[in-house]
Amino acid sequence: MRQVRAKRMAGQFIGTVINGHHSKACLQKPLRQTHSVNTRPFMSLPAAIAGEIRQLDSGYSRETRALLFRAYRHDPTFAYLFNAEREGYEQRVLATIRQLVKQHFLQNQPALGLFLEDRLVGVALIAPPLRRLGVTESWAWRLRMVMDTGLGCTQRYLAYYNAVLACLPSETVHVLPLIGLDPEFQGQKMGQDLSEQLLAALHDWCAVDENSQGIVVDTGNPRYLEFYKRQGYEEIGEIAVGPVREHVFFHPNPQVSLPVPDVTV
Repeated sequence: MRQVRAKRMAGQFIGTVINGHHSKACLQKPLRQTHSVNTRPFMSLPAAIAGEIRQLDSGYSRETRALLFRAYRHDPTFAYLFNAEREGYEQRVLATIRQLVKQHFLQNQPALGLFLEDRLVGVALIAPPLRRLGVTESWAWRLRMVMDTGLGCTQRYLAYYNAVLACLPSETVHVLPLIGLDPEFQGQKMGQDLSEQLLAALHDWCAVDENSQGIVVDTGNPRYLEFYKRQGYEEIGEIAVGPVREHVFFHPNPQVSLPVPDVTV
């Protein structure tokens, strides 16, 4: 993997080459001054589909890995990063999810889960501003990734990860390295409502941190672009990950006085 850095110019391009594909590591888009966001509390959802938000720890590691694997198995960004056309793709995705979740909980990073009748149906890993230790900076993690997915896939993932970080509007934001909903509910009205509930809980949870300006999340799936925009997210960057256009979104902390939802630990 070769990386080529370019001087910051109008539009703030940061050049990179990921596995032979020349791309802009991050085309940063200026933030609008408006902070009009969707501040609907998640409790306003119909009771029939309202789940329970819990803060997760390593005791939920197995369930978290299983759900995120199902959520990311057909993700276009992961399909490129871990070479879906080559045999063993699902094993590489599973190994990556396992290593990311393991390292996340090992560093005592927070995570929120959405439960329906005690079943985990949605999860978000959270990297806070002052505790973002850099999962990928661990040499032990990198070695395990190389052994499980191969050198090429590890290099691709690291290039992608660093390109996303280059898009951050500041250091004082929460980043969601992995977020997913059980595919069983995707493509349905219920799935959309559950996703909105998880995001609303994340917004309120992260807003408690006075050191945070908001949340950053990225996606290469075009189906999710309008959904994030409807939830008050603004696109702040775009990354070329091979043939995939990865979009980076920012959601400012709510500028309202809402009670923080109860989170069961």
